Amino acid sequence: MIDTIIIGKGAAGITAAIYLKRYNKNVLVIGKDFGALEKTVKIENYYGFPTGIDGKELIQNGITQAKHLGIDVYDEEVVQIDNTLEYFLVTTPNHEYKAKTVLIATGKKRSPINVKGFKHLQGKGISFCVTCDGFFFRNKRLALVGYNDFMLHELSDMELLTKDITVFTEGNELTAPVKHKVVTDKIIEFVGDDVLTGVKTENGSYDFDGVFIALGTPSAADFALRVGAILDNNNLVVNASYQTNIEGLYAAGDAIGGTLQLTKASYDGMMAAMHIKNKLNDLKRLSK
Repeated sequence: MIDTIIIGKGAAGITAAIYLKRYNKNVLVIGKDFGALEKTVKIENYYGFPTGIDGKELIQNGITQAKHLGIDVYDEEVVQIDNTLEYFLVTTPNHEYKAKTVLIATGKKRSPINVKGFKHLQGKGISFCVTCDGFFFRNKRLALVGYNDFMLHELSDMELLTKDITVFTEGNELTAPVKHKVVTDKIIEFVGDDVLTGVKTENGSYDFDGVFIALGTPSAADFALRVGAILDNNNLVVNASYQTNIEGLYAAGDAIGGTLQLTKASYDGMMAAMHIKNKLNDLKRLSK
C-alpha cells in the first residue's frame, strides 16, 4: 500500500513528492505529459533563472530531482480513481495502484472543444463521464470523442450500455484499433435545441442520442466527476488543508484555480505535502 499517489508531474506534483519523501513517506508520481509548461518556450519570472528557462526543461529538472531522491515517477496515463472505504484505487491502462491518500495535480485543461452548440448542450446530451451518466443512455445511439488510452477506457464502459457507438478522433490518430465506426473529421457543430440530436463534421452529419467527451488526458474535473469531489467553475474545491470534500483526496496547483503560475503551484505542492503528512501520521496512530 502506497502512502500517497500523486497524479501529475508538474511543479505542484513534483514539489509535493519531494517534501513527502523528505517526510519519509512512500510516494509515487504518475503523469503522462508535462502539461501547459511543455509548450512554454521560455519562463523568465521564476526564481533562480535570471536568463530564463524552457518550460519543458524546468519540469524535466524537477523530475530528475525527484528521481535522485528515490521517488518513482511513472510515465503512465491515469484513467480512473476509485474511492473504497479502506483505500484509493488508481487505474492506468496497464496497472492498478492502491494508496492511503491521493493528490491531484494534473493542472487545468486549456483547450476544450470550442465549436457551436458545445456549451449549450453540456448536460443536455453531452457528457464527460460514462460511468457517471451512462445509465441514462442505455441502448441509445452514442458518440465517443477521443483517440487514446483515456478514450479506450471510456469505450470499455460504453460497450456495456449499447452496441451503437461511433468514435470521433477530432483529426487525431487512434492509438489502438477499435471495433466500432471511426470518424476522423473535425467536429464543427453539436446539433440540438433543448437536447442534443446529432453531430456535424467537416464532411458529414450524424444523428445521436448522446455524446461523451474523452479527449487527451483526464483532467482534475474528470477525476472529480468519478469520485464525487466538488467543483467550482471547473476548479477542484479544497479546504485550508488542500483536502477536497473526499477524505484523503487532495488537490494542488492549477487544478484548484487561482493564479496559474509556477510559484503558486510549487507553494501549493509544499503545503499539500505538509497536510498529507499530518493525515498519514494520524492514520498511523489510529491503526495502532
